[in-house]
Amino acid sequence: MAEFPPSELFNVAGRVACVTGASSGLGRRAAEVLARAGALVVAVARRADMLDELCSGTDGELRAVQGDVADRGAIDDLVQQICAGFGPPDIVIHAAGLNTREDADAVSAEGWDATIAVNLTAPFFLSQKLVPGMQRKGWGRIVNFASLQSFRAFPGGIAYGASKGGVAQLTRAMAQAWSKTGVNINALAPGFFETELTAAVFADEQRAARNATQTCIGRNGEPEDLDGPLLFLCSEASRYVTGQVLMLDGGYTAK
Repeated sequence: MAEFPPSELFNVAGRVACVTGASSGLGRRAAEVLARAGALVVAVARRADMLDELCSGTDGELRAVQGDVADRGAIDDLVQQICAGFGPPDIVIHAAGLNTREDADAVSAEGWDATIAVNLTAPFFLSQKLVPGMQRKGWGRIVNFASLQSFRAFPGGIAYGASKGGVAQLTRAMAQAWSKTGVNINALAPGFFETELTAAVFADEQRAARNATQTCIGRNGEPEDLDGPLLFLCSEASRYVTGQVLMLDGGYTAK
């Protein structure tokens, strides 16, 4: 196995990366970081206007692909679009997410199905379609997005928590299935970051402050806190790391 100098361990320049949920939040941050690091990024989301804004406002090479990762009937067309510009991706980031915040007694069938479809089903079936391209190269990285709720229960989070608990196990199962062929699969589990998905949490200043005090570091997450862990899991630096969930929570789950 080739050795890489320390300066090259986190290098993703020239790699093709696909990021779902790239129109906002941590998905957008992931797309921006990878593009600035020299990757060729395919940004996937449903909202074309926000994708256009991302691709026009970021240094580096980005392509926008409008699509719904939860639409199982359109997955083949979505994969063709993802691969059309730069070729099959080396890196796939599953950042698309949905949280309906329904109490257990009020969970609707529609809300449940939509949450599972976006958060759990889409990462598997999209990966299943894209893994063969990685296997042909003998190298690939998949990063799922887990959550505090992969391991902790929160009010109004029964569907979201079930989906994210599934993501943690999905990550392990995907690693078992595909890592022998050169494809490493891990997950990042963010704590409380202010994004579109967590707007309800940060709208309550007292709740946001209370969350910050429950971390070891003493603050909530900031966008740049994603950068290093993401590049680690997308690069040669993580070549012997697979099937793991990396908590990106300031020590929230350590207390």
